[in-house]
Amino acid sequence: MERRNTDIWFTEYQTKHLRLGLSIKSVLANIQTPYQHLLVVDTDQYGRLMALDGAIQLTESDEFTYHEMLAHVALTSHPAPRRILIVGGGDGGTAREAVKHETVEEVVLVDIDQEVINASKQFFPSLSSGLEDPKVNVLVMDALEYIRGKSGKFDVVIVDSTDPVDFAEGLFREPFYRDVFRALNEGGSLVAQTESPFSDPDILTGAVSEMEKVFPIVKVFWGAMPTYPTGMWTYTIGSKVHEPGEPRGQIPPETRYYSEEIHRAAFVLPPFLEEILQGRDR
Repeated sequence: MERRNTDIWFTEYQTKHLRLGLSIKSVLANIQTPYQHLLVVDTDQYGRLMALDGAIQLTESDEFTYHEMLAHVALTSHPAPRRILIVGGGDGGTAREAVKHETVEEVVLVDIDQEVINASKQFFPSLSSGLEDPKVNVLVMDALEYIRGKSGKFDVVIVDSTDPVDFAEGLFREPFYRDVFRALNEGGSLVAQTESPFSDPDILTGAVSEMEKVFPIVKVFWGAMPTYPTGMWTYTIGSKVHEPGEPRGQIPPETRYYSEEIHRAAFVLPPFLEEILQGRDR
């Protein structure tokens, strides 16, 4: 009798024409939170994986490339960041990177979904260690509500959000950026993940255009992210004063992707990406 194939796979439909499939060993969590579907599986290729509404948020093997770039480019382009706001990031990876900076005195992390925080603490201790740091204050609430009315409170705001759908859509719009601008002090800056230029160029250009309505300095940088759509990921930084392409603060220790050289190189955009940005509606 022929043996049947018993492989079990997780498949992310990254676009209607693009899929990423990973064979899995086991399902560790499969729940519907008040906001989204949360899945944690153990994969053969990348270790443990968390997906929200079917979209990969992190894997144990490659999360460092995303979290290091999202945190360190903004934090080292500021001469002495002390108070940091993380919007989203309930897994703790961005907080883990932020507290590596000696000047950082307080990190406020605002995530709307307690279940994401719980799952990270249970299944991803290498990330959730960031949530346990004494400098980190975790608030479970809507970041759009939290940021309103804040004035001159933060040096850097890091938007570690899901894709811009449903409750996260407002995090890519001008009103939110204006609230962030007010919440930043005179030398402050905002950094956000802005998706892939191959699969979602409209999200990237839309975020850049919305940010340019608010911030005098807006720059795009990029890095590798293997399990996100197409493997090339962009980030956009809006700054009140400091040019973000040059490191000013101390380079954090124990990084695996980010370095002083990578910081500068990340702002060198391939010509096709420059064309995408130049072709957007202004």
